[in-house]
Amino acid sequence: MNLQHQIEKAWDNREMLNEASTQEAIREVIELLDKGKLRVAMPVLEGWKVNEWVKKAVILYFPIQKMETLEAGPMEFYDKMKLKRNYAELGVRVVPHAVARYGAFFATRCDHDAFVCKYRCVRG
Repeated sequence: MNLQHQIEKAWDNREMLNEASTQEAIREVIELLDKGKLRVAMPVLEGWKVNEWVKKAVILYFPIQKMETLEAGPMEFYDKMKLKRNYAELGVRVVPHAVARYGAFFATRCDHDAFVCKYRCVRG
């Protein structure tokens, strides 16, 4: 079963969130988003195209994740989403108190609406 079909089925039947294969599919979508291989929305000639099934996967990610304490230096967060890591490796300048969550992709160019920018940017 492909990812889109699996996500759509889980969206319609939330009992599937208890299945390991469904949780793996949801986490795979988040990983693909994190690496920039999938997008929730993308620009098209007419404006923006929303990939509804990807949006659904993001929403389904939260009920399958456990709350956990995350620490970044002296700061502490309590969340279901890991913090983004390896900014230097990604070529991204991040100033205090900027935060990006796991699943956020850093684009390869900055042309507008960037809130953190060096070689790459996060679009707001």
